[in-house]
Amino acid sequence: MHSPKSPNTVMYRGKIDRQARETLNRHPSKVFWFTGLSGSGKSTLAHLVEEELHRQGVRTYVFDGDNVRHGLCGDLSFSPEGRAENLRRIAEMVKLFLDAGTLCLTAFISPLEADRQKVRRIVGEEDFFEIYIKCPIRVCEERDVKGLYKLARAGKIQNYTGVSAPYEEPQDPALVVETDRCEVGDCVGAIVNFVRARLGLEDA
Repeated sequence: MHSPKSPNTVMYRGKIDRQARETLNRHPSKVFWFTGLSGSGKSTLAHLVEEELHRQGVRTYVFDGDNVRHGLCGDLSFSPEGRAENLRRIAEMVKLFLDAGTLCLTAFISPLEADRQKVRRIVGEEDFFEIYIKCPIRVCEERDVKGLYKLARAGKIQNYTGVSAPYEEPQDPALVVETDRCEVGDCVGAIVNFVRARLGLEDA
């Protein structure tokens, strides 16, 4: 855990707590952590799942890997150290959204098991659900939505996951979605059902 650079600060809590916000929202706040290779479909699925949950009255927010690199984590590299710090910051931010009573959908490659476990510890085991968006590297490269695999293969991008940097598959994910085998709608349906079950909304 990072030591605060302002050691004389004190945590302050108002009267409105997480439980009160969850009661107002009529559902608990949890974190659903989408991990997988670039091109596997993490962001696409996270946003489609958000659309459906929003339609059903669930308060949500999607944390997207590219988006946070434009702001909160714009000063970080893609080195192992930079990636680790990127995820640490995300985990701390997600904790704030949990306290706000918001259901969090996060789409990050998060390639190393140790870093994902650190996120789990920061967020809290009871609130963290890892969803492995599984797709073979071959298929991800065929999609190459952003054209980055081609650049990585040409040596123009260093430390690119799946090419010049490793991706460690989750050891015990809460859910596995194989996007090379299932249609997008089926993937979304499976994730929405999983989320609703974890929120206790099966019969809603």
